Amino acid sequence: MASIQRIVLEASAPTASADFYTGALGLDSRVSVQPSDEPTTGFRGFVLGLVVAQPATVDALVSRASQAGATVLKPAKKSLWGYGGAVQAPDGTVVTIASSSKKNTVPASSTIDEIVLQLGVADVVASRDFYADRGFTVAKSYGRKYVEFDTGPVGLTLNGRSSLAKVAGVSPEGTASHGLVIAGDAGSFTDPDGFVWGAA
Repeated sequence: MASIQRIVLEASAPTASADFYTGALGLDSRVSVQPSDEPTTGFRGFVLGLVVAQPATVDALVSRASQAGATVLKPAKKSLWGYGGAVQAPDGTVVTIASSSKKNTVPASSTIDEIVLQLGVADVVASRDFYADRGFTVAKSYGRKYVEFDTGPVGLTLNGRSSLAKVAGVSPEGTASHGLVIAGDAGSFTDPDGFVWGAA
């Protein structure tokens, strides 16, 4: 089974970005930042998804992210599938924070149960086949709309780019670099949508 060990984000101000992910979101074990002068304009083509236990934790993390300089793209609220919101980190990365629960059962915490890298792709089926050919295990697949892989510590999903941008509350337009390196044990390669993979 191919796995993802770490998400490496590229930023023009890496120290400040690293402080945001560590201090506001507590992601230092799975997210790191490296310097880059590559320009990124608009939607970077991916969303960093954080799954937590309950609405109070969503609210707490959205608040901490906002206080640390993030822009709230979608205020947290109830939906058909649970409770969640979206923010844009100072480096431009879109982060969704969500819970499948609509009710609080314990005091809010800062615990993140799952980290999921959501890639916005041009052709979900073609990208699914590309990854399956490289040893990625498909956990769920819904035709041309959505694919979920079993990738260990960091989850991976494929979504249509426009659909993913809509969920995140941003325009799907974007240019230049994704500003992302996906570090795992699947080898070094670039996928059909330009997402770069490297060794963990």
